[in-house]
Amino acid sequence: MRAAFQGEPGAYSEAAVFEFFAPADVSAVPCESFELVFNAVKTGDCQFGVLPIENSLAGSIHQNYDLLLQNPLWVVGEHYLRVSHCLIARPGARLDGIKTVMSHPQALAQCAGFLKSMSGVKVEPVYDTAGSVKIIRNQNDPSLAAIASLQAARNFGMQVLAEHIEDNQANFTRFLVVSAQPVHPVSEAKTSIVFTLINEPGSLYRAMREFATRDIDLCKIESRPLVGTPWDYLFYLDLSGSTENGPVQEALENLKQFAPMLRVLGSYPAKKRLTNFREIS
Repeated sequence: MRAAFQGEPGAYSEAAVFEFFAPADVSAVPCESFELVFNAVKTGDCQFGVLPIENSLAGSIHQNYDLLLQNPLWVVGEHYLRVSHCLIARPGARLDGIKTVMSHPQALAQCAGFLKSMSGVKVEPVYDTAGSVKIIRNQNDPSLAAIASLQAARNFGMQVLAEHIEDNQANFTRFLVVSAQPVHPVSEAKTSIVFTLINEPGSLYRAMREFATRDIDLCKIESRPLVGTPWDYLFYLDLSGSTENGPVQEALENLKQFAPMLRVLGSYPAKKRLTNFREIS
């Protein structure tokens, strides 16, 4: 079984792959971009893709919300990963000699307080946390540092200058697992949908009422611009329950009556690993 992730070996997404699928035997396949993760699953090169969707400190990864809509794949699982950042440099480097710190923009945001305490340090966003460690390994410059995982430091033979540098210890990233085939959980499930609404008074209230009157818990709602139609929006919604459940089916059928577009992205076990990957691999 193969699961694609964005980044270099040692990235947090790779850790999410191994944690989610354990104890199953899985090969984690690194991809340069999130688009290539989706492509790996669409082409069948990988059975699954594992993608970060939101962080408890820095918020949503908007690009992946957009890619969920653009690609004909299904959300089949979710995973919460505890993220602990390290400041990493070349062997022999000193903390007081660091002038530039690079990492993925999300990691830089999660360590903003620590970075402010490093007087005069420049921050530089790059494509990946583990990738930032690879960059400093390839440059003979002791003034460069990266923010990434302890595993990334070990993978590239670099020195850890400081550990647990995130601004809050309750730092978790939620990952979604995508596949070409859906799953059909019944109990302890979540469903992710995306829909549009006519821009008129009360339209969002009407949409939310379909779930409230059926006691369906809404876990998250995220709005994204509707490309090509300025000031109109897509609404991404996570709700408790499966499309196999009657109340969820009724709410979605009613929502279809006044939502110009509605797409179910997938129902999946809530905060649980799949138990039988062979069914959709």
